[in-house]
Amino acid sequence: MLFLGAYSLARLQARLARVDCSIPIDRLSESDPYAMTTRATAPLWTPSPERMSSAQLTIFAERVRAKTGLDFKGDYFSLHQWSIDEPALFWQAVWEFTDVRGEPGERICDDPQRLPGCRWFPEGALNYAENLLRFDDDHEALVEIDEAESRRVLTYRQLRDQVALLALWMTEAGVVPGDRVAGFMPNCIETVVAMLATTSLGAVWSSCSPDFGTQGAVDRFGQITPRLLFTADGYHYNGKACDSLARAGDIARAIPEIERVIVVPRLSDAPDFATIRDAVSWHACLNGEPTPLRCVPCRFDDPLFILYSSGTTGVPKCIVHGVGGTLIQHAKEHALHVDIGRDDRFFYFTTCGWMMWNWLVSGLARGATLILYDGSPFAREGRRLIDAIDEEQISVFGVGAKYLGALEKSGLVPAESHQLTSLRTLLSTGSPLPHEGFEWVYRAFKADLHLASISGGTDIVSCFVGGVPTLPVYAGQLQASGLGMASAIWNEAGEPVVREKGELVCTQAFPSCPVGFWRDPDGSKFQRAYFERWPGIWAHGDYGEITPEGGFVIHGRSDAILNPGGVRIGTAEIYRQVERVTEVLDSVVVGQDWQDDVRVVLFVVLREGLQLDQRLTDKISTEIRANTTPRHVPAKIIQVTDIPRTISGKIAELAVRKIIHGEQVANQDALANPEALGLFSGLPALSQ
Repeated sequence: MLFLGAYSLARLQARLARVDCSIPIDRLSESDPYAMTTRATAPLWTPSPERMSSAQLTIFAERVRAKTGLDFKGDYFSLHQWSIDEPALFWQAVWEFTDVRGEPGERICDDPQRLPGCRWFPEGALNYAENLLRFDDDHEALVEIDEAESRRVLTYRQLRDQVALLALWMTEAGVVPGDRVAGFMPNCIETVVAMLATTSLGAVWSSCSPDFGTQGAVDRFGQITPRLLFTADGYHYNGKACDSLARAGDIARAIPEIERVIVVPRLSDAPDFATIRDAVSWHACLNGEPTPLRCVPCRFDDPLFILYSSGTTGVPKCIVHGVGGTLIQHAKEHALHVDIGRDDRFFYFTTCGWMMWNWLVSGLARGATLILYDGSPFAREGRRLIDAIDEEQISVFGVGAKYLGALEKSGLVPAESHQLTSLRTLLSTGSPLPHEGFEWVYRAFKADLHLASISGGTDIVSCFVGGVPTLPVYAGQLQASGLGMASAIWNEAGEPVVREKGELVCTQAFPSCPVGFWRDPDGSKFQRAYFERWPGIWAHGDYGEITPEGGFVIHGRSDAILNPGGVRIGTAEIYRQVERVTEVLDSVVVGQDWQDDVRVVLFVVLREGLQLDQRLTDKISTEIRANTTPRHVPAKIIQVTDIPRTISGKIAELAVRKIIHGEQVANQDALANPEALGLFSGLPALSQ
């Protein structure tokens, strides 16, 4: 196929000449004191010339120039504009550059303006597992570590062999393309093997963490009726052994479509699973003769993964992601936005119930070594994950923003206690990382570090905005929209805005748009979830703004936006200030309906032994007022002992809001600590 196709070089050059991504900073409104806090001064980090020239993004742009004659002159924003002006050419270039294994077909997409509904690579054929198992050598593929000192390793050749054996057993068990296979598993080697064996057969993988309650797992897996259930006998967390078998048995009894339960030994070499119907040991499944791996070709939009919404406001949505869209989007992000290659050792702190696990595992397609960890991030007196950087020579280290905040509050300074010589990229997601968090990372870790705050989600199993290894890093900013993603901020009238807060949207089709929701034959639930507000425009549910540097600031979830006196306030704007108060360990802020208006209520968890008195209340209020506006100052500040969070660690703001209004919170199994909700019910201060 011709890479350039029928594209008009003159038309593109004219379009690039019109791109203006350097809005003068002095055009910011001087009358808005909060807007002034988003102004960047000097970058916290600028990539060296050597790092820029060797980045895969730079090499990719050069290959585009060689084939098209277009010279982006190192300007990422011009390259991004081209990627959305000519999406077919861009995604074809990504396929070729990342060496996607499979047949792309002649057509790349039928209508990039149709969202949803655009068909990408409609004639293509590929297999996800085949792409992740392209290497067959003694290079370390998976390294599994825990809270203590144990360590297990699987090379790429060993991984391929285990996947082939398990896939053979699954074939003999009757698994065929389109069947669902579920994992009630910790983040361990066997989970990756099971997923790859499943997807090699063209079947669909879905997983949740074993710290889910029985009902939480049944609410998810019961909708998709899997044929097989993989479960560990248990897991370790914070030094304690936690049993999984009893809940796995309950799940199997509740879902009659589950034909076999495969038990992985974690707590015992020979777990007793006699009470679980049709159970078989993991080792029995791999007890066959070595066999070549055979992968079933799939269509680009065949189902690959089923992921779930948090479920804190009702039964979780079953979000279906396609084979090709997931693979090519992850390949783009890993290669071009994170610069992951064969020599990298890639870590992300995640459970198997969060999309970051799927994103991490796709790193095998780049030939990297993945570091898997299951346990408390604060084991070894809070040092466990930082220890892993040195012990495993991790080069790409991914964590949640809340982990970084907790690490800062703990007083640990990794640069003083650890070498960190291998570390070159730090990824942060899960919630907005505040300006001060950026600044702390560069003080506490190292100066020469690409800190990439990324934002997307389960909905797209990838990112809308995130890191760019060839751009400077500014405090509080996600560096730019991802290539091929027409991300924008729209105001209430549906108009694109810069330097104003609004809704994060995507205005053009992209390959990792979900195939749809499971059991939504007419697509009506899917349409309502993302396109009801603006037909044909993906409304992501994040509230943010675009900065003069072309970056993004995310101020929180749109459905958690505070609205006192009709003024929209993102929750992250308040969290940012509260995190400056050393006495506060954690917090949640919500809006309470009050006297025909909405008032801001802030709940805080304080350091052990502290009580919220008037002095500390005034200190918190003053910090918020001094750095935002009087509208941001909470009407009530109330001390609690815990904050409810989802299993993936996100603050359950909507659940707290329901509780304080006397409403029921459905599906509390979606929460990691549902008992915390009781702390917010019937508080006298909320009636005053």
